[in-house]
Amino acid sequence: MKQFSEQWLPPLEAELRAVLAGNEPATAAHYGMIHYHMGWVDAEFRPVTLPAGKRLRPLLCLMACQEVGGDPVQALPAAAALEILHNFSLVHDDIEDGDERRRHRPTVWALWGIPQAINAGDAMFALAFAALQRLSARGVAPETVLAALQLFTETCVALTEGQHLDMAFEQRAWVSVDEYMRMIQGKTAALIGASVAIGGLIGGAAQGVDASLRRFGQSIGLAFQIQDDILGVWGDPTVTGKAAGADILRRKKSLPLLHALNHPIHGDAFRSFLSRPELTADDLPEAMELLARTASYEYATQQMHCLYQAGLDALQEALGERAERSLLWATAQWLMHRQM
Repeated sequence: MKQFSEQWLPPLEAELRAVLAGNEPATAAHYGMIHYHMGWVDAEFRPVTLPAGKRLRPLLCLMACQEVGGDPVQALPAAAALEILHNFSLVHDDIEDGDERRRHRPTVWALWGIPQAINAGDAMFALAFAALQRLSARGVAPETVLAALQLFTETCVALTEGQHLDMAFEQRAWVSVDEYMRMIQGKTAALIGASVAIGGLIGGAAQGVDASLRRFGQSIGLAFQIQDDILGVWGDPTVTGKAAGADILRRKKSLPLLHALNHPIHGDAFRSFLSRPELTADDLPEAMELLARTASYEYATQQMHCLYQAGLDALQEALGERAERSLLWATAQWLMHRQM
């Protein structure tokens, strides 16, 4: 995995920069905002190198392409498209959620205002499609490009559905676990599933294999989000970079909290706790005790492991005996044991 990342992250970065370049002085600030979000420049648009996320989705795309016998070079435009789409969603999410910081620095809207941030996000959305169209220049067959475009478009719609549900949940006192799973299916799992499936398509996956790869990615994506939920409550602050119990203080409707809220015996007590006008770090021990009574950690962990296993089963359908030796399998195992 480390060797693969070291080999393919530089050409991926080059592809991203080519798509997001901008070359007109009059719109330099427009692209500067995009470059700022990508971690390439500071707030004065001076070049810097800053953490830019895991690049998980594009790497999965390139891995899937290689695992089915294709050349990852051909998949670089799709990998860039997936990463740009993901970052577009983050720019808009920050606005919609009112988050003023991402990756330890101010968000785009916090620096340049909501209208400009919306416009920068819109540009990234359009440029994600422009990136995907560069597949033709890499020798990808027209019918494959069209199939990738169809899946990519479906994924864009799924992202908006997931975000709609996420924002709607913020206005509701009660959300069921099933509703939550439907939300993260759109907001998180759809894009990870598409990343693997599109890589498989470009690599020439046999009929049906791309569908199994998509199921692998979707299951891993769901597990990945639930793992984030677990870390948001029980993660080590020195590793995650977040305050202990941050999601509790934010009253975030994550899976552990929803399980507690829906608990048949202790749900009323937890709902009463979260309905307090103000929650501080001093309230966390009480919250942890309530979560322990509902066994929400055990429930969320079990769900996470079940989904990871479903993903590995789908990968075995796709790759057969090679599955356990594949980079995709190794990546799933690494994700399952991550701490941040």
